Amino acid sequence: MAKINLRDLYPEYELDCIVDVEDDDAEAFIAAMTKELADVYVEYQRKENAYERRTYYHRAHYSLNVGDGIENAAVNRSPSPEEIFMDRLMSEQLHAALTALSQPQRRRVEAHFVHGLCITDIAFAEGVAKSRVTESIQRGIQNMKSFLKKIN
Repeated sequence: MAKINLRDLYPEYELDCIVDVEDDDAEAFIAAMTKELADVYVEYQRKENAYERRTYYHRAHYSLNVGDGIENAAVNRSPSPEEIFMDRLMSEQLHAALTALSQPQRRRVEAHFVHGLCITDIAFAEGVAKSRVTESIQRGIQNMKSFLKKIN
């Protein structure tokens, strides 16, 4: 009987795993194990190539689902104090420009851009024509632009 250590055939084995094989079957056993290992390697290569093709096709060159969060931290970095200040200043200016609008314009601009309602829904809720809502929103945007130009 030949004794074959599977640790010699499979590097991922950390402990010795001895298998007893008949002397005439030892070479066939090693050949079968080597072929099995080669088949697993070929299948792994196929899956790896398919993954790379999918990554290239979908332009997904990074992964955000890794447990250690390195990619997520690189993509979603925390803003600098200057960026926080500029965002706050812009928010205050937009709020001031919005409050400078007339009541119907403010209500319609807020409903469309802040709350995400479509123009049809706004017109239906207010009981007016869709064209009136569209014109009101466009005039509101123009009024906000002129207000922001005066500030800056």
